[in-house]
Amino acid sequence: MKVDPSKLMSIRADVLARNNALAAASANKTSPGADDAGFGKIISSAVDNVAALQAESSKAVSAFQSGESHDVASMMVARQKSSLGFQATLQIRNKLLSAYKDIMNMPV
Repeated sequence: MKVDPSKLMSIRADVLARNNALAAASANKTSPGADDAGFGKIISSAVDNVAALQAESSKAVSAFQSGESHDVASMMVARQKSSLGFQATLQIRNKLLSAYKDIMNMPV
């Protein structure tokens, strides 16, 4: 079986190019815990979003109660958005807590 040197060099160049690409991609990671910071940011952002929805709901209710606004529908929509956001956050917290407990109860 004959080996074509030009084809072999082409394969070698391709392997080296992929190796360099992988090295560049791994250099972009700052640390092994970088994914943890991303998860924390996502959770923090979600909680901030729920807090903003609750503030908006509170403003809509107080505007309706004071007579500044007569739009019942927008007030109810704001309250429902706030309620759904809070319930979703609560359910996510419960699932995370349950997963943590399951992991802690695993035999080593």
